[in-house]
Amino acid sequence: MGREFIDMFDEWAETYDDTVTGQDPQYKEVFDKYNEILQTVADAAEGNTLEFGVGTGNLSEKLLAKGLNVTGIEPSKEMREHASRKFPQLQIVDGDFLSFPEPHHEVSAIVSTWAFHHLTDEEKEQAISRYAKLLPKGGKVIFADTVFSSEEGRDQLIQEEKDKGYDRLVQDLTTEYYTTMQVLRNIFQTNGFHVTFKQMNRFVYLITAEKA
Repeated sequence: MGREFIDMFDEWAETYDDTVTGQDPQYKEVFDKYNEILQTVADAAEGNTLEFGVGTGNLSEKLLAKGLNVTGIEPSKEMREHASRKFPQLQIVDGDFLSFPEPHHEVSAIVSTWAFHHLTDEEKEQAISRYAKLLPKGGKVIFADTVFSSEEGRDQLIQEEKDKGYDRLVQDLTTEYYTTMQVLRNIFQTNGFHVTFKQMNRFVYLITAEKA
């Protein structure tokens, strides 16, 4: 359920913000339009909001600035501590997409950026099924993450990165659990959501799912 990546994120906590601002050439396109994408996710959220994969708190900052009641969920101890130092007012707890303390109030939005790919497709389905029970009618799941347009699109994108010699990015794309739009569409629709996809950069799509 993504916790196999905790050690990596513990080590990444201090330099994560450098990566997302384009200072790592291999990941520059992955995080292209980073702040714009975060703002788009925040703009779509309303009311009591659950944020999964808080990281260093960059999306949290935009959610809080909007005046939302945010509960942040993050499995990495180092990331939690880093985010808490930056945003002491943020409520942040230990948890992940599948294992987390449910809030006592109704949740209107569930958000995440650059994180849902840490779950296998089976785990993604388990997570969305749980969110469907948690959200009221009209409640939204708003994710931004790397998604492949198709299996063929996956192969083409990975080959292009191989040709650039981006070995770390290729390893990432081939060992983590990135999925396709069709797989995600089926998962959301099966669980009673109307879902749309909007491409935000070469790698990342905005995924907006509203509970019917």
